[in-house]
Amino acid sequence: MKFSQRHKYIFVEVVCLLYILLFVYAATSKLFDFENFRVQLGQSPLLSSFTDWISIVVPAIEYLICILILIPKLRLTGLFAAYGLMAMFTIYIFIILHYTSFVPCSCGGVLEKLNWKQHLIFNIIFVFLAILAILFHFFNNKDAGSKIRLRSIFALFFSISVSAFAIVIALFLMSENIIHYHNKLTRRFPHTPIHTMTTSDLKLNSYYIAGADQDYIYLGNTTAPLLITVFGNKLVQTEKKLIDLNQKDLPFKGVKIIVQAPNFFVVDGTVPCVYRGSISDWKGKLIKKNGEYFTTAEAIDSNTIAVCTYSSKNGEAVLGVIHLEDSSKTILNPEILQKQFDGVFDTDGQLLYSSGLKRIIYLYAYRNQFTVADTTLKIDFRGNTIDTISHAKLSIVKVKSHHQRKFSKPPLFVNKSSAAYSNLLFVNSAIPGRYEEDQMWKEASIIDVYDLSKNGYLFSFCIYNIDGKKMKSFVVQNDNLYALIGNHIVRYFLDERITSNYIK
Repeated sequence: MKFSQRHKYIFVEVVCLLYILLFVYAATSKLFDFENFRVQLGQSPLLSSFTDWISIVVPAIEYLICILILIPKLRLTGLFAAYGLMAMFTIYIFIILHYTSFVPCSCGGVLEKLNWKQHLIFNIIFVFLAILAILFHFFNNKDAGSKIRLRSIFALFFSISVSAFAIVIALFLMSENIIHYHNKLTRRFPHTPIHTMTTSDLKLNSYYIAGADQDYIYLGNTTAPLLITVFGNKLVQTEKKLIDLNQKDLPFKGVKIIVQAPNFFVVDGTVPCVYRGSISDWKGKLIKKNGEYFTTAEAIDSNTIAVCTYSSKNGEAVLGVIHLEDSSKTILNPEILQKQFDGVFDTDGQLLYSSGLKRIIYLYAYRNQFTVADTTLKIDFRGNTIDTISHAKLSIVKVKSHHQRKFSKPPLFVNKSSAAYSNLLFVNSAIPGRYEEDQMWKEASIIDVYDLSKNGYLFSFCIYNIDGKKMKSFVVQNDNLYALIGNHIVRYFLDERITSNYIK
């Protein structure tokens, strides 16, 4: 079928009108709902690092292209620009669908109701419309018939196509590097990487997670210090017992149960003392008394625990490894915890152990830092979370009458709680990121996931409140995440977007 000059003219006019309608509506809708547009860009796995300037540049370019198309002498330039921009959008969506770690929930903008594949087809159609409109516009001009001019048109098509591809790929690679290793608090939220499996009402909010293994989760209780409650992975209670200690006449103040199957430990750093026993009978034997006082303890193996203790020289916090049956092997490394104010409050944090990596992890509570060390306390590396607070924001006063130091106002938490499994570090952050909605932070707890083997950020996900209560603590065991939320314990299934990152 041959098109007459009139048919070609009408076709070009219709395509120009379609592009003007598309770009004007798209740009205007972005500007009228600018904050939502920025949030959607912030969740893009390709463009999240460049949200600030892309959110302004894209609508401006769309308006500019419309102006060029409206001016007859600049129409060909406008059509080429429309083709280039639509080609970039198409390549962007193709990469989103095939080469990113997750697909965002929504395309956003004018095509918000379309899914990503429908959006890709829509864009491809508009790319071909632009190509045909450019060719028809070119051949309709009487002065455009030379072979040299035709070659230049095809060369321009080739140059614009290659440039569009190169720009999107460059943005993708740059964004990946910034997000994973130079992040300024821009989170990525894959679409539902965790799924609620089972919930159980504990009736009380005094429980804490003592440990977990492949089949069970173990809960301690602050109001009944020696009570251990065991649930299967479907959160059906299987056992509830009082731990039997062989020596009970110690001045206990802060008893904590730690379960690392097949062993359990009962520790109290204020005594200090450590009991050990088997989960088969829940009978604990005192294996260490006296020595270093400690505030936090984490089991490494059946004979070793990591602790946060205090220096006898200056009273500052120190990380240590205690060998329970040979005090001569106790290791203290004052280099791990880095002082900013007083070496006590400013070094508060969470002590973790990854049996998969055989590494000790210390995550600071009031700043965006953590340290990874081996079981001899030799530092592997110091890392940073994506939060931007590198200096603890604390206000501390001395109460001379009581010879105490206290917070004069509540401290600013950066990291609320955490868990480690294999090479992944899961951090319950307290700091909202850029382009994140306030409502999400009111309704959920945000978990940031880091790959310790690469010292980089991966992505984030939400754990939603129950009865208006936020998550208190959690633990990860393979593809299960157990969380205490108010009076409830919840088991979540972690899909392959998380578990595929584990070191095998």
